[in-house]
Amino acid sequence: MPPPPTNEPPLGRPLFLLNLKVYPDCLGPAADRIARTLEELGKAAGVAVAVAPATPDLGRLSTAVGIPVLAQHVDAGPAGPHTGSIPPEAIRAAGASGSLVNHSEHPLTTARVRVTVARLAATELVAVVCAPTVTAARRLASSTPAYLAVEPPELIGGDRSVSTARPEVISGSVAAVHSVAPSVAVLCGAGIHDRNDVRRSLELGAAGVLVASAVTRARSPRDAIEELLAGF
Repeated sequence: MPPPPTNEPPLGRPLFLLNLKVYPDCLGPAADRIARTLEELGKAAGVAVAVAPATPDLGRLSTAVGIPVLAQHVDAGPAGPHTGSIPPEAIRAAGASGSLVNHSEHPLTTARVRVTVARLAATELVAVVCAPTVTAARRLASSTPAYLAVEPPELIGGDRSVSTARPEVISGSVAAVHSVAPSVAVLCGAGIHDRNDVRRSLELGAAGVLVASAVTRARSPRDAIEELLAGF
């Protein structure tokens, strides 16, 4: 496997990125509480953390917490007369540090991913591109995002972690991505439930994890965050 890149990625390494999606219990004031908890526990654990809330919560969370706040999606088009669009300029004005791109629940074409990553870079924002397979990870690495998260869609929200069910996806993605773009930090997503899943992901070469359900659907988000941070 190629050696890991030496340049520190912009959000830090190892990274715990929490995607709140748009679950009812993760909107508005609830998003604030979870983000503050993530900030507190991440600082105590010495782990770089970031959060991706629903779009209406971006601006408020960006001022409420000191950790990076990312959008869950951004449109590649320019700012202007485009009602309903979310251009990079809009999320930057809201205080965001970057955006997820090509999540399996909001997929884009390869060409659109490349344009979106370029637009984010031009706006001095961080791109976290999601890829479902090793092949896709290699292909999308050519857009040189800061981070690339490998997430087999069939494992997202499920009971099995990609690090245990399909570990070759992580190690293979790390090798594939670094063969194309050594500076890209590879994250592991899909089915990350506990400290063992996190630890195994890092052992397989990941630079961190992208998590959603383990926290957003937990009875106690605080307990879930503490458990996952213990894996770092």
